[in-house]
Amino acid sequence: MTGAGGPPAAEVVAAVRAVLAGIADPEIPAISIVDLGIVRDVTLARGRLEVELLPTFIGCPALDLIRATVAEQLEPIRANPDSGIEQVAVTISFTEPWTAERISDTGRAALRASGFAPPEAGPKLLSLAAPATCPYCGSRRTVLENAFGPTRCRSIHYCTACRQPFEQFKDG
Repeated sequence: MTGAGGPPAAEVVAAVRAVLAGIADPEIPAISIVDLGIVRDVTLARGRLEVELLPTFIGCPALDLIRATVAEQLEPIRANPDSGIEQVAVTISFTEPWTAERISDTGRAALRASGFAPPEAGPKLLSLAAPATCPYCGSRRTVLENAFGPTRCRSIHYCTACRQPFEQFKDG
């Protein structure tokens, strides 16, 4: 709850979530940090706003940039005396692992539209090299070209149907 006359905490948290939904992932700007599923929780208690983030990969080099961007983008809300926010804390959490299940349907569509293959959602079958689905033509006739893409959380694949290379997020 905020101070007298201020908006209820739920309204402030909703406004914070709206701001977070507009923050693009720095490595793949086609998807927001919310749609990527790295925003684990947003809480407001006793004047302290806490935004908890889950990294897509341990050691992700973009974590510091994401944390700084979140704090910067939330500053106008914090600066409003009616918000009830005295302090903003953006924390990186390892409470639970990030998985592909956290990517929203909107996020999956945005990834495909920008040439990235999101990891397959749902139960995983034991497989040594499950083919990725090509984001360009939808074919599963793909091969893993390199398990280590431009960042540790992505791999490079090649579609033998449409002959396009593409990246895929690793799951976990």
